[in-house]
Amino acid sequence: MAVIVALGAFLMTLFGGWTAQRVTDRRHLVLGLAGGLMLGVVGLELLPEAMEVAGEDFLGVHQALLLFVGGFLFAHVVERLLAVRRAAHGAADADDPHGHGRDAGRPERAPEVGLTAASAMVVHSLMDGIALGAAFQVGGGIGATVALAVITHDFADGFNTYTLTSLYGNDRRRAFAMLFADAVAPVVGAASTLLFTLPEELLGSYLGFFGGALLYLAAAEILPEAHHDHPALSTLLCTVGGVGFIWLVVALAG
Repeated sequence: MAVIVALGAFLMTLFGGWTAQRVTDRRHLVLGLAGGLMLGVVGLELLPEAMEVAGEDFLGVHQALLLFVGGFLFAHVVERLLAVRRAAHGAADADDPHGHGRDAGRPERAPEVGLTAASAMVVHSLMDGIALGAAFQVGGGIGATVALAVITHDFADGFNTYTLTSLYGNDRRRAFAMLFADAVAPVVGAASTLLFTLPEELLGSYLGFFGGALLYLAAAEILPEAHHDHPALSTLLCTVGGVGFIWLVVALAG
């Protein structure tokens, strides 16, 4: 049953990515919505769940919060290191007759950052599938509740995966490849629960770390980009709507 339900998550993820790809003429709205969805997932789903299952305090601070901050700093360090490397390459090519420096007023984005972020989304979707399979092992009622949450918010996962990959300069082929991997991940995760179960504390630690990295991408990359060319009220409303959508998902999941 868990694998069958995960097929619904597969389709919903593809639909989310397809939606992000189709509205390219309203890119600022797409990015605003993606930022809101990511903020909602982190603040209303990942972090509360991580704090519930990630073990005890470490030196006076909850383990999940330490990993949350660690994930944020990790994403920041990786993004900065890649940006410095690309800036060094740009300086070496400053005299290129093809004019590589004509967009110097705007920071160049490293495709590797987009691929890394999308890969983290794939791992998150894999964990969704594992959670789905574990819930059905406990009972049909709990399984149905978790299924509702997974299938509904996998739309956001697909939307964010495609957006993150393409935002950093990756071509459409790579964006669709990461989207497909993200769609397959919950099916693989659900099927894997026939063989093993993931310790709760390890799952909570992962959720805390991933939440911090995702928040960095939303706050430092996605939302600033959304308002760079179109600082409009409609973009802000899309962000608020994204948070509200995740809140609704969490409320329906109980």
